[in-house]
Amino acid sequence: MITDVEGLEVGHWTDAVGLTGCTVVLFPEGTVASAEVRGGAPATRELALLDPERTVSRIDAAVLTGGSAFGLASADGVMRWCAEHGRGFPTAAGPVPIVPALGLFDLLVGDPLARPDGEAGYSACATARGGRIALGPCGAGTGATVGKWRGPDGIRAGGLGSATVVRGDLVVSALVAVNAFGDIDRDGSGTDGVPADGPSGADGGIEPGDAFGNTTIGVLATNARLDKLGCLVVAQGGHDGLARSLVPAHTRADGDALIAAATGSVEVDLDTVRLLAVVATERAVRSVPPMPAPQPRRG
Repeated sequence: MITDVEGLEVGHWTDAVGLTGCTVVLFPEGTVASAEVRGGAPATRELALLDPERTVSRIDAAVLTGGSAFGLASADGVMRWCAEHGRGFPTAAGPVPIVPALGLFDLLVGDPLARPDGEAGYSACATARGGRIALGPCGAGTGATVGKWRGPDGIRAGGLGSATVVRGDLVVSALVAVNAFGDIDRDGSGTDGVPADGPSGADGGIEPGDAFGNTTIGVLATNARLDKLGCLVVAQGGHDGLARSLVPAHTRADGDALIAAATGSVEVDLDTVRLLAVVATERAVRSVPPMPAPQPRRG
């Protein structure tokens, strides 16, 4: 699990009735991060600050949330919790927490008015811990679905997945909320027969429909010592892991985004970290258990 990286804590807020939720990752002091967005429809907050050319290199927490752009408000509560606990970029007016957030679209399952807010983010922080964490249909993965490119009959539940790869003292882990337009390719056969065995349609195309929204979001974490540019390279590797485990990946209907964070305790070459990030992300996606789809909103 992503909590295999020492110092990380994870908490969830889950609305099992409204079928949405949020997940918060809290980082130890001195963690460096960057991010990469692919696909055509992202919902994000504070990602520009993580660009390598920007001044601030630290990160205090990251939020994965349902509720599409509405759910980004959950980061308000995370900032409040971090400020109360003295976490943040030091300023003359007190610490300002650095809390980027990534959102996925789950508004068309459950209750579309059930959206993670500031109180949800604060509650997720209050429950955050190390060790084993809940995965599957919880937190940001509560209302997630996959397989929408095959039409309504092909839709299945998505959810939260996590995986860790270890090489010596180096630890690289991924936590992903899988809500993809495509399918989870569990054994590498997902591209067999494409497009003939793809979605129905006269031309065999994969034009995104409007029945369900999408986006796979996640956090990669490592104990490697990296700067922001190195973290960007690791986030890019994570997207390679998405491309290996989702078919199709990074479509115009997806806003796939990954944050990569490094806690800085192990000196190691960057390409090794990137390779392990590819593998950890691929395995994290495939770890999401196959389940029936949550009930879509009708009418």
